[in-house]
Amino acid sequence: MGIATLFRHFPRKEDLLAAVFADRMKAYAQATDAALTDPDPWNGFTGYIQDVCAMQAADRGFADILTMNFPGVPELEKYRARAYEGFLELIGRAKDSGQLREDFTSRDLVLLLMANAGVLGATGDAAPDAWRRLVAWMIQSFQAPARGPLPDPPKDAALYEAMRRASQSVTAPETGKRR
Repeated sequence: MGIATLFRHFPRKEDLLAAVFADRMKAYAQATDAALTDPDPWNGFTGYIQDVCAMQAADRGFADILTMNFPGVPELEKYRARAYEGFLELIGRAKDSGQLREDFTSRDLVLLLMANAGVLGATGDAAPDAWRRLVAWMIQSFQAPARGPLPDPPKDAALYEAMRRASQSVTAPETGKRR
């Protein structure tokens, strides 16, 4: 396909992102729905984390997309919002069961996904399953009882800014910036 044809079909980069990642973002939201059907709150919570991190491992491009924000792409944001609301419910259920430490927040998942994307990028084909160890370590650290206090999580605004910057680096025009 030529560049002119590409721009006719996708006049904005956001349109191209929506076309490429809509199915994967829908699967991301559906993973939350599936986790919520698990009668065991801890299994639902941990199964969701494992599923999402496996999605990142299976598609390295998607690994970065999960930790970005695309306010100009309503379809992607719709699925992200659905997944987020479901994840909040998973957190509540796991905490109510006494199996998730009380100081876990939804921001901890964003940090895990960013860390997992970094491990995936660093290990690549040399150690393709290294992410599994990171995720297992993190899940164990999320489990109650807490082994000690944690530093405060990043503020919502700071995490949003990190996601905004990451999405800008992917959608930046051809100026030598990361794509």
